[in-house]
Amino acid sequence: MSDTLVVGLDVGGTSTRATALTLTGQRLGTGRAGGGNPTSHGAERAAAELLTALREALTDLDPARVVAGTIGLAGAGRLLADPAGRAAFDRAWHDAGLRCPYAVHGDALVAYASGSAAPDGTILVAGTGAITAQVHDLRLDRIADGHGWLLGDTGSGFWLGREAVRRLLADLDIGRTPGALATAVLTELLGSAEIAARPRATVDATIQAVTRRPPIELARLAPLVVTAASEGEPVAVALIAEAATHLAESVSRIRPAEAVTPVVLGGGLLTADTPLATAVRTEIARHWPNAPLRTAGDGAAAAAWLAARDLPEVTDPAALHARLFPTTP
Repeated sequence: MSDTLVVGLDVGGTSTRATALTLTGQRLGTGRAGGGNPTSHGAERAAAELLTALREALTDLDPARVVAGTIGLAGAGRLLADPAGRAAFDRAWHDAGLRCPYAVHGDALVAYASGSAAPDGTILVAGTGAITAQVHDLRLDRIADGHGWLLGDTGSGFWLGREAVRRLLADLDIGRTPGALATAVLTELLGSAEIAARPRATVDATIQAVTRRPPIELARLAPLVVTAASEGEPVAVALIAEAATHLAESVSRIRPAEAVTPVVLGGGLLTADTPLATAVRTEIARHWPNAPLRTAGDGAAAAAWLAARDLPEVTDPAALHARLFPTTP
């Protein structure tokens, strides 16, 4: 077992991370590359980043020792349905020297597995976007939201950024002096918090600053909301509370009220020590007081664990999970 390896990859829009593990849970190699989401970057570029991360993780390791692999990927279904995209990933896998099969799972499942080894539970992810999924037998079952910035992702980083701009525009419309959050947003967008003599000119400039960029870039304003809420700014505090309510509501769409299975929180807004994470934990505890609440961890290691757990040599997958994630019961 010490000679046998598995590899796991956590492929996101901004980074691709790879881990090579023994079946006893020893990390022998890690790799990191740029964003590898084929939906946002195209299959060829995504496959190139996948190859870079794999090669780095397998430095000084014999790829022939690898017997299984898992790729966790947002939009996994789209990749599996696209022959050209799957072929690009197959070539990257082969070019890394790997001859074993690999599985592709949604990143929500990998996030869940990084927080719990229980076969059934719920994963709630809030980062740039937001999605909730029920996990059954360590497979994604029912899904709520994850509809993208135009139609959903309520409570996400994008949603926080957009709502912060909306509050700013409302203040300018009625001639109210912008508060701390609105001032921070205005400075971020225009480089200055100064209001023009004709407020409508500032409104127009703000709208232009937002609309000439890709809409998803509104998510970069989310840290301003988080910081302002940490400082007690009223508008930011209200936005955080509203976001937490929306996220808990998305969970309630697919999770039974009496459920006692684990809830795992993932995504940058919920895994860091943020006011939103605190508010969401409070909401989850209020709705499901008997459910264990976990935080997602290393996605690449979780993907490797998913690759290992079905191998005949791994007789106790839960024990292997505990070695990989010792602080996650």
